[in-house]
Amino acid sequence: MVSLRPLAALPVVGVVADGRTYRRLLYLLIAVPLWVVYSGFVTFALAFGLVFSVALVGVGVLIGAVVASRIAAGLERWLANRLLGTDLVAPDDLQAPATDGSAGAVATVGAYLSAPSTWRGLGFVSLKFWVTVLALAPLAVLARSLALVGAPVRYPYAPQFGEVNGEPAVWAIDTAPEAALATGVGVVGLLVGLHLTNLIAGGARLMAVALLGESDESDGGDDGDRVTVERDGDREVADDPDGSDDRGADSDGEPDADGFQFDADPADPDPDPDDRG
Repeated sequence: MVSLRPLAALPVVGVVADGRTYRRLLYLLIAVPLWVVYSGFVTFALAFGLVFSVALVGVGVLIGAVVASRIAAGLERWLANRLLGTDLVAPDDLQAPATDGSAGAVATVGAYLSAPSTWRGLGFVSLKFWVTVLALAPLAVLARSLALVGAPVRYPYAPQFGEVNGEPAVWAIDTAPEAALATGVGVVGLLVGLHLTNLIAGGARLMAVALLGESDESDGGDDGDRVTVERDGDREVADDPDGSDDRGADSDGEPDADGFQFDADPADPDPDPDDRG
């Protein structure tokens, strides 16, 4: 029985059948209005904070804006998990502040400002501006390409492609062959736009993994907590709870603290030189 290759695995055109492409496209679409909100809030906080910083009110506004960036980072973490395929969890680096009156409020603000995750989240929100700017390119290409794909059902049609020397660049589509050509150009444009979408969203995913939290690992450990034991040419992997490698300290043939025995010479079970005559 011949197994059919999944459409999403096909080169170049497989991007059309890949559901991840459209989740990433949705991520870029959401990024545009989100950045409008972010930029408006940041502009207000900077303007108000700098103007009134001499009265200390502005300093409070600036600190509040930095702390509020954690909310935006939480939203971005949720979007990355849902649309970019990450498994990020919120970082747990906040120190427990005091709870007695004004001293507790100051300690709470200090805990937020001293947490590295606060500044990493602020860095991601700041860098999101460039993701949004880059996202405009594939969104514009896809919008133009969709219009060209539908040319056979709407010609005569004259789409405009910017300006040249102050004059609008217009493609007048008046005949069926021109409409068919426009459809071919539109299909190519759709493929280019979807690949650009994956590229830009992939960069945003790397940013999210680096700045917005830690991956939710379910294996409970890494390679540093495992010891490779060799017995008679066979390799055996065992857990080492303390993450240390005791092969050098227990190479005399005695069992180590974990119950493993390491022979100095696998060919000679008795490493004592006095018994080798």
